[in-house]
Amino acid sequence: MASIAVRKKEVTRHLDQCDIPYYVSEFLERELGNDYDSLGKLDSLIEKLSENKKQLEEQVLTVSSEVPKRIQNALKKAEDSKKSLSQLLEEETVLSESINSHLLKAQPWMEDLDVVIGQVEELERHLAYLKWICRIEELSDSIQQYLMTNNVPEAASTLACMAELDIKLQESSCSHLLGFVRSTVKFWHKILKDKLTSDFEEVLAQLRWPFVGPPQSQAFGLAAPANAPDVYNNLEMLFCQLLKLQTSDELLTKPKQLPEKYPLPPSPPVVLPIQIMLNPLQKRFKYHFTGNKQTNVLNKPEWYLTQVLMWIGNHSKFLDDKIQPILEKAGSSVNAGLEFSRALVMLILEKLAADIPCLLYDDTLFCHLVDEVLLFERELYSVHGYLSSFPSCMHILSEESCFQRWLTVEKKFALQKMDSMLSSEAAWISQYEDITDVDEMKVPDCAETFMTLLLVITDRYKNLPTASRKLQFLGLQKELVDDFRIRLTQVMKEETRASLGFRYCAILNAVNYIATVLADWADNVFFLQLQQAELEVRAESDTVSQLQLGQLASMESSVFDDMINLLERLKHDMLTRQVDHVFREVKDAAKLYKKERWLSLPSQAEQAVMSLSSTACPMLQTLRDRLLQLEQQLCHSLFKTFWQMLAEKVDLYIYQEIIMANHFNEGGAAQLQFDMSRNLFPLFSHYCKRPENYFKHIKEACIILNLNIGSALLLKDVLQSASENEPSKPSQPSATAALNELGLYKLAQRDVEILLNLRASWPNTGK
Repeated sequence: MASIAVRKKEVTRHLDQCDIPYYVSEFLERELGNDYDSLGKLDSLIEKLSENKKQLEEQVLTVSSEVPKRIQNALKKAEDSKKSLSQLLEEETVLSESINSHLLKAQPWMEDLDVVIGQVEELERHLAYLKWICRIEELSDSIQQYLMTNNVPEAASTLACMAELDIKLQESSCSHLLGFVRSTVKFWHKILKDKLTSDFEEVLAQLRWPFVGPPQSQAFGLAAPANAPDVYNNLEMLFCQLLKLQTSDELLTKPKQLPEKYPLPPSPPVVLPIQIMLNPLQKRFKYHFTGNKQTNVLNKPEWYLTQVLMWIGNHSKFLDDKIQPILEKAGSSVNAGLEFSRALVMLILEKLAADIPCLLYDDTLFCHLVDEVLLFERELYSVHGYLSSFPSCMHILSEESCFQRWLTVEKKFALQKMDSMLSSEAAWISQYEDITDVDEMKVPDCAETFMTLLLVITDRYKNLPTASRKLQFLGLQKELVDDFRIRLTQVMKEETRASLGFRYCAILNAVNYIATVLADWADNVFFLQLQQAELEVRAESDTVSQLQLGQLASMESSVFDDMINLLERLKHDMLTRQVDHVFREVKDAAKLYKKERWLSLPSQAEQAVMSLSSTACPMLQTLRDRLLQLEQQLCHSLFKTFWQMLAEKVDLYIYQEIIMANHFNEGGAAQLQFDMSRNLFPLFSHYCKRPENYFKHIKEACIILNLNIGSALLLKDVLQSASENEPSKPSQPSATAALNELGLYKLAQRDVEILLNLRASWPNTGK
């Protein structure tokens, strides 16, 4: 064994030498190991290895005989491929020479052919040009023939076809052809339009158009005299024929545009027959409200605004009943009433664009104009169903210089209103103080007037066409809220010495009301849309953190959050000041109660009837009076917060300054419990069902001090055992369970031990 081990040790693996001895050594070690009995396996092992060797030799012989044959086959195939490639190269050379020779011979023919093809293409262009001219002339001749036979409908249809050809040729570079087509369209359009317009105006005259009075006073319009069917048939026929001229009219007539500084949305031209119907009204408008007429005065915008509303109202029934069916029959998607309104509103926009620069710096005139325009817009949308996608007066007011002036004037008048509402004698009096159901919030008049002012401002700007303009007005509202908060703070500081006074409470109610209303507004769809717009603006400008963007996007915050937080902070400060004031009064009134001789009071059995401690009366009376006073002066939610904060302070004060600072005999403990449970707690029973839950320190202290001797001793032993075993804490749950069983959840174990030691009378247990 030693020799084998030595031999094994000598055979080591060298990376730079043959590995066979190493592998043989490893193989023998694996197969035989160190056991002499395994040497008997050598015969079978040698036989197995000989068999493997024989198989390997046969495989080597087989491979060595097959490889030359494969190589020979591969070489033969390579030779064949080389010959094929050489043959192909020769054929390619011959073919290339043949092609080059052919191209040289064909070159003159190709040059001649290019000339011929160019001539053919030019002839084709000339032919196409002539075909277009022939087509236009054919259509022109057709229109002439139709007019000669008085077939106006077909002439109008043919003109529509010619106008469509004009549109198709717009991308052509043939300027003369385009000029010919356009001049032809213009020629026939003028003839047809003049003829149809004349006939159409004649029919409208028979209908007493335009209607200057309400529908019930119209002489014909919707009435039905004997010849009404013929008149309406002519109206329909001419209206449809004029509709066919719409395409050519749009080609030839350039619509009137306001300056680019007014951000009007794109809108199609008014359909031709309605344009003709509007002509007399447009003439009247320009006659009365332009130039030096007495009706054209800057301080009376309501005159022309009201006139347009009257025209829309007077003609709406006729347009809906008579004109709309014609449009639908002709396959048009136009709404007659809205088209009529849109055209008249454009007159208003032109008038505003001309007037506003003249009164921009006169606050009174400008403010009056804005007020009248907003009233006009409200009626236009609510009564006449005008669409927000159409041009409106708000687009004119959104022009930069006009809009900035509007913001300035709005802020100026809002601040003036705030000054007057705060200086009013009734500023801090609720309008509904005599109506209990309505006056739940106890809102002073100044706060309600201010929120009404903000609501009016919202109504004034909510129809602005762009979110950016609305956000600017929202910024103004935030400024006004902050300004009003600062004013309230200033008035509050003047009233700090009388923090329980009527005005101080009114200010607190005002702050609470404004914060509540702003929180409600934050859930309004309009302000949620503004929040989304503000999110997009801030995301583009990178002015806020990702956290703030996330809060805005997830609707965790609102557009008024900053204002609400400031108001809530002011509210909390004011409430805290009131609570501290009342608490100081309670402490002053409780001085005698603190000095009560709790250690020498008679037991309950020695008294016929338990009565309130005389020293507790001032404290409880102070509490009662202040609670009643503030319940009347504060709104419900504020008063609830107030009494809960006060209860917490009183609870800790009595617990720490009276209970923990004295020792109690049986009579003293019973008297304390009677004072608290029968007198202190009921003071708060008007405001909640279980007032003792707001005085947990006092309640649990009374439980401990009034335990019977047996229960107190048992509890003391349990707590003492728990304290002694505290490092390992195996009995801690039992101590907690014992406290919970007695109804003690607030006080810590150490506090309970202290309270038990405050009991004066313990039996002599020999410990």
